[in-house]
Amino acid sequence: MVAFVCFLCPGMFNALTGLGGGGQFNPTTSANSTCAVYATYAFFAFFSGTVNNKIGAKRTLLFGTLGAMNIHPDAGWFVVTSGALLGVTAAFLWTAQGSMMLSYCTEAQKGIFISIFWAIFNMGAVVGAAVSFGQNIHSTVFSNGTYVGILVLTILGVTIPLLMADPDKMIRTDGTKVAMPRHPSWKSEFYGLWVAIITDPMILLLFPMFFASNYFYTWQFNDYNSALFNIRARSLNNFMYWFSQIIGSGMIGVILDSKRFRRRVRAFTGWGILLAMTFAVHIWAYYYQRTYTRASVPPDSQKMDIYDPRYPAHVWLMIFYGLLDAMWQTTSFWLIGAMSNDTNKLAIYSGFYHSIQSAGAAVVWRMDAIGVPYMNIFLSTWCLVVAGLVFCFPMIYLRIRDTTVLEDEGLMQRDQGVDSMKAKGMIESEIEIS
Repeated sequence: MVAFVCFLCPGMFNALTGLGGGGQFNPTTSANSTCAVYATYAFFAFFSGTVNNKIGAKRTLLFGTLGAMNIHPDAGWFVVTSGALLGVTAAFLWTAQGSMMLSYCTEAQKGIFISIFWAIFNMGAVVGAAVSFGQNIHSTVFSNGTYVGILVLTILGVTIPLLMADPDKMIRTDGTKVAMPRHPSWKSEFYGLWVAIITDPMILLLFPMFFASNYFYTWQFNDYNSALFNIRARSLNNFMYWFSQIIGSGMIGVILDSKRFRRRVRAFTGWGILLAMTFAVHIWAYYYQRTYTRASVPPDSQKMDIYDPRYPAHVWLMIFYGLLDAMWQTTSFWLIGAMSNDTNKLAIYSGFYHSIQSAGAAVVWRMDAIGVPYMNIFLSTWCLVVAGLVFCFPMIYLRIRDTTVLEDEGLMQRDQGVDSMKAKGMIESEIEIS
């Protein structure tokens, strides 16, 4: 059910974003709006884990489904403002999603749970892209009918959290109960941010990987898909991109949860696959990027159609980018899940993940809005993805164990310590009364 919330809400957002320019006639307006999304997202996601632990994952998820979208091409102010509001709600939605997804499964199921979620979630973008392609198959301009269809699907997603069972009633497949937060004080929860980092500083080595995880969308969607293709080809590219993500998440999920190998071996295998895919895809993309600039492909130029003989090779690049994206996101979540089974800690780490990735996205979407050369954005993307893998390697080597132990549960130990102190204080008070 969590996956279907994301199927209908952020899945539809991805369907629009993947078109390049968000379907806008003015791609600069879309870039500024997306920058606003990720700027507010980055700020609120850093603290959303504490809110999730305070009010509960179900309420946090419900609040996160609320947002806005534009259906008028000239309402630039509305597009940017709604983008900022969407970033606030997205921070809470994704933090609740990460907390639920990583805490409901047993250790042996984390890769499969993540890949199942990612497949269902991206089916939302596939459906949205299919709606767009169907609406625009005989058109070269974007219609408001596409927005209306996607908006209806999004509204359906808002109702799903109301139908979900409370997380504290969930029981894992191995019979263990999900330990949910005890709704501590706000002061205690903000202190938990600090405790989470101090008890597990290796999380900092994943920050470059988090930063790159939404950074690459700008070049893929605006500087490749939107720059080179007409709306019909963009819609088909978008469909193939999100469909390939379903395959990519399933492939890497099976590898990361394979019972034939120890967890450390699986972690290094996943890292190696990401490294190989990164260089293969970016070398391929560089071959295309060197042939065009912003000046050589103005918005009113005749762009590539699906019947162009060059099109098949270009759409395959979008497919492989979709595979890489799904593998990157799934592996990132899996590494977070391998660090802890503590729901409180996972909520905070999920908040870190979305905060850092959104900061990166806000930077690059603004770069695109002010007209930074395509090649500069592409090379910065390539460098950041490689840097994310380089910093990630020592974390895997030093931190990932074959099973999670009690020492990994920093916030759980903090809560136990608080309980012990309270119990001790009650005993001392009883002695004084006696």
